[in-house]
Amino acid sequence: MAITTSQQISRWYEVYKTIDVSFTKEIVKAIGLEPRHVYLKCVGEQWPCVIYSSSFAGAKIIATSKSNFTEKLQKANSLVSLRFSFRMEGKTDPVSFFIQGRVMGSAPYTQSGSELQFMTIEYTQRPPDDLIDILGQVLEANVSAARRREDRVLVSPDMMRKMSLLTKDTIISVQGVPRKCIIRDLSFSGAKIIIMGLARFLVDKECMLRIDFEEPRECVDIKGSIIRFEDVEGRKDLAAVAVVFDEALLPLSYKIHLNACLSQTRPSRLEEDPGLKAAPQA
Repeated sequence: MAITTSQQISRWYEVYKTIDVSFTKEIVKAIGLEPRHVYLKCVGEQWPCVIYSSSFAGAKIIATSKSNFTEKLQKANSLVSLRFSFRMEGKTDPVSFFIQGRVMGSAPYTQSGSELQFMTIEYTQRPPDDLIDILGQVLEANVSAARRREDRVLVSPDMMRKMSLLTKDTIISVQGVPRKCIIRDLSFSGAKIIIMGLARFLVDKECMLRIDFEEPRECVDIKGSIIRFEDVEGRKDLAAVAVVFDEALLPLSYKIHLNACLSQTRPSRLEEDPGLKAAPQA
């Protein structure tokens, strides 16, 4: 993956400062958050908590409201430290850090008499660059998926390196039947692949395209449908197939990898290669 520069960190902080990232299961997995090592610290004591969302300006968490915690919070004038911990590719130990903040408000998390509270924390300092980098990649990928949905990446060795694509040889499952294929290009909205055999019977069929990434090592399946095909010149046994993705189900990790590649190219739409045009955008 591309190395984030200090200029990029500063830009993300200014542009996305107050935008919350909700910590869904998908996002927790994509950013490598270690939930068991996240906690709230106040006056020398710590309590486990769950991060509901965070921006660069503050966070929303779910934490205990036991009497000793409430007393500590009052004694500290609502000042706390929120500990984050992330698994980072290529590093043996997690990356952990504290962010100083102030509890601005709280409310019962449930109405069942639970001791859990939903708390709003306002950071009293700029968060570490690591957090800006991690959340900035998520925010930038989602913005790019909307603004650059028609930009295509031709799968060359250089582009594979930029987006950490492990291989262009993969599997596409059409109505549950797996077929070997080769990826020719990728975008946020679709892909072009090369398959063997007759392709006319695959048009208008739902499919699942597998994408393998090298760093971090993972495999994602992208749901879509085949919308058209063309013969490959000089190869009657091959066909070029256009796939349009279900963008509502596009995996976050795929968006992050593709955005990392696009961010290293010129901002205008990539030139198309001869042959089959990009899949139309719904």
